[in-house]
Amino acid sequence: MMPAISRFALALGAAGLLSGCMASSGAQQVATWSDRPASSETLYLKRLKAIQGRETAEYDPLATIPGADPATAKLPAVVTGSIEASAIEAAARYASDNASSALLVWHKDSLVAERYFGEATASTELNSKSLSKPLTAIAVGRAITLGHIDNLDQPIADFVTEWKGTPKAAITIRHALAMHSGLLEQGFDMSADSPFPRAYLDPYHGQYIVDEYPLTDTPGTRFAYANAASDLMALLIERATGREYEEFVGNEIFRRINAPGGKVWLNREGGLAHSGCCMEVPAQTWLKVGALLVNDGMVGETRLLPEGFVAQVQQPSPDNPHYGLGVWLGSPYLEKRGYLGAKSNPTGVYHSEPYAAQDLYLFDGNGHQVVYLVPSEDLVIVRMGVTPPKGVTWDNAKLANTILRGIKR
Repeated sequence: MMPAISRFALALGAAGLLSGCMASSGAQQVATWSDRPASSETLYLKRLKAIQGRETAEYDPLATIPGADPATAKLPAVVTGSIEASAIEAAARYASDNASSALLVWHKDSLVAERYFGEATASTELNSKSLSKPLTAIAVGRAITLGHIDNLDQPIADFVTEWKGTPKAAITIRHALAMHSGLLEQGFDMSADSPFPRAYLDPYHGQYIVDEYPLTDTPGTRFAYANAASDLMALLIERATGREYEEFVGNEIFRRINAPGGKVWLNREGGLAHSGCCMEVPAQTWLKVGALLVNDGMVGETRLLPEGFVAQVQQPSPDNPHYGLGVWLGSPYLEKRGYLGAKSNPTGVYHSEPYAAQDLYLFDGNGHQVVYLVPSEDLVIVRMGVTPPKGVTWDNAKLANTILRGIKR
């Protein structure tokens, strides 16, 4: 791992024009995306061809995320009794039937279910997809606690100084986390010149988002889900703290909640982490991240996140009642919830019925990676795995409601 100061020091150079996503000493440095080396275009096109051919990305290179000592980070033994055994078994059957790798249930400070399927084990590092997005909000909260960031309404341009004097200077941290940044809404055009693969596959993707990714709306005026807004958060954290994103998340979050670390995808060797997607950690890490939020940002008597921060994470966006700060909100009921939230579409995430708890909210990633959080019940449920078999419709309410209805009163 390169020294934490290197990217930060570079970010302060050239009147703030150098990117915090630069490589370490000896590697090519760029002041703008257009200054990137020619070799980066070759790598970009190679990645694009691969993803066009098999509809998935090769996560290379990977960087290590620090975590708690595996000897001490193990989950406690399963304690039965607070949830009906029949409910646990029904949830496990549903998970097993739908290509799951892990199902974990935490209730009232106890592990009440821990199941793994196929070749997965407690230590298997599973791809989290967009579970990574709410983690960016937690990283921001931790940076606020440590004094690196003032508050959620601070302009990103205080750190990404390239934006000063441009329309993007109006984007705040809250805007980005709430998908109200004004940045171009996510689309699926995978042609070489499209901004979507550029912001995802380019070896200088962070600098591309800063310099080139289109601003289509006045910041704060419209909900528009964009992966670029979440991937921007790694650069924000690095500029604000002077520490690599993966090191900051590992030491300031995972180790402090006694959770295992894992791997994160970098845009290139020595480059910037992808913060909006695809972190690879064991399922129990997400269980403990969920417990941190259910416990209002506290670990025992230690406050990791600012007082009131978790409540802000759960506040719905003005024009999308189903999205907070990186998290999806379970109420009001919507049978099929797509990226546009209340504007349902036929390909949205299916819910056969309303959630059985009004305060349920969730991390939700592609392939139905799900972390359900129910503060009123001190409940966290984690399901990870691959997309259910073709022809099977995943019911996003099924697992949560099965467990909720099994709670003994």
